[in-house]
Parts: sequence; C-alpha cells; structure tokens
Amino acid sequence: MCSAQWNGEKKMPEKSEGSAEFEIWKQTGNDREPVTDYVAREEPLQITVDGTPIAVVMRTPGHDEDLVNGFLLTEGMVASLGDVTRIDLEAQKNHAYVFLADDVVLDHARLSRNLFSASSCGICGKASIEAIQQDAPPVGDGFSIPAGVVLGLPDALRAAQEVFARTGGLHAAALVDVHGEILILREDVGRHNAIDKVIGWATTEGVDLTQTLMQVSGRVSFEVMQKALVARIPVVSAISSPSSLAVEFARESRQTLIGFLRPPKMNIYAGPERVV
Repeated sequence: MCSAQWNGEKKMPEKSEGSAEFEIWKQTGNDREPVTDYVAREEPLQITVDGTPIAVVMRTPGHDEDLVNGFLLTEGMVASLGDVTRIDLEAQKNHAYVFLADDVVLDHARLSRNLFSASSCGICGKASIEAIQQDAPPVGDGFSIPAGVVLGLPDALRAAQEVFARTGGLHAAALVDVHGEILILREDVGRHNAIDKVIGWATTEGVDLTQTLMQVSGRVSFEVMQKALVARIPVVSAISSPSSLAVEFARESRQTLIGFLRPPKMNIYAGPERVV
C-alpha cells in the first residue's frame, strides 16, 4: 500500500523485509535537508515450473509461497494446489522453483500465448530476471527544473484530468517542459498504459524527451523508471511514494526521482542536482 495520507511527519517504522531505508533530500519551499526515509521494498521473483521459467513478477518480499500458489491458480497453471508437490524458495534468492506432480503436464503452448504474448502488466511476461532491465545507458546532463515549477505540478495535473474529475478512478501521466507547461496528459485505468500513451504521443510528435519531466498521479515502481529511461526522460515526479527498486534504478541510471510531491514539500530520492 502507498502512504496516501502521509503528512510528511510520519514515524519511521522498524526495518523489515518489506521496507528499505534511504538517505534522501526533503525540500520545503527553498529549504532542503537530508533525512532518512523508508520506502516499500520491490524485488523481482522469477517463477520456474518444472524447469521452465514462466514469469517474473515484481513484488514486496514476504509470503512468497502464498504469492506463487495464488499466481499458479489464478493464471490457470494448475487445476488445484494438489498438482504442486513442492515450492523451493531457498535455492536462489528471488527465485521460486515449482515442482508439479508426475501426472501433471505443463501446457507450454498456453504459456507462450497467455503469459509471454498477452501479459498486460508489462513485466510479468518476461521470463528471466536478466531480461527486466532494458539495454539503455544512463541519462545525460543538460536538463534542470526550478523547484517552484515542480511544486506547482500537482494542481496543474489535477486541473487537466478531465476524466478523473468525473470518475475519481484513473491514473494520469503527463510530460512537462522546464516552464511547467503540460505538453501532453493521458489518463488510463492502468498506470503503465497512461505512461505508454504519453511516450508514444511524444515520440510520434518528435518531442525532445531529454528536456521533459514526467509527472505521474500515483506511486513509482521499477517499471515506471524503466519506461522513462528507455524514453530518455531524465526526471520523474510522483504524488505518492517510490519503491526501493525504483530508487535504486533511478540512482544507477542517473535519473532524478521525486516522490510525495505534496506542496510545499517533496522528497527527492535521486538526482537532486536537477531540481534547482
């Protein structure tokens, strides 16, 4: 769950498998200070059934056996959990090795059709952890944006969300220039769909994405930062929280990542030099 009601003064929880600790920069108006913050942990879990990798799911570690069992059932991989003889979570970190009963045969044709080709989550259909990170170099320098412009984005985004104003139930993504002008905004029930729409539009229109900030309405996961990197977008800003893997990915990719954008405050999790 994201901390949608956090007022910026929450008590830090104890360290746990489900959270990760980062030193970040908290900005209030023109004042910035380093603080310690905790974000929800996000890591990949590769699921392999009888030697065949079938999916990689992004999850918060913990209760992994329950997760795998639920996935196998809801994706129709097994008729019942009686088909599963063992799930090995100890052999390799972030891997779940599933062993089926001798009389249960995995339908490889169905796997190819339903998981690899038709996956809607953007990441679950990739059947190896090595395939997650796209072959894209870190973003370059040459773009910065005033803190005051960033702090004005939540109101600008909300004003432009026509469908959200009616339904209250859609994600939004927008591309913004250095002056805070919204170049394009798209809404969708899927967060990743909205992002794909704005990137697709900008690419078609020849927009220089290296000179933009992407503002999103919800939380920031690994996939959000990955999509931004592939598109060469240097700054991602969000109303809600990032995951641990999003922060780590942003730092490795030299991207700027802003979370909990709640004027007059925001948290800068990576790349503070671009927010001036």
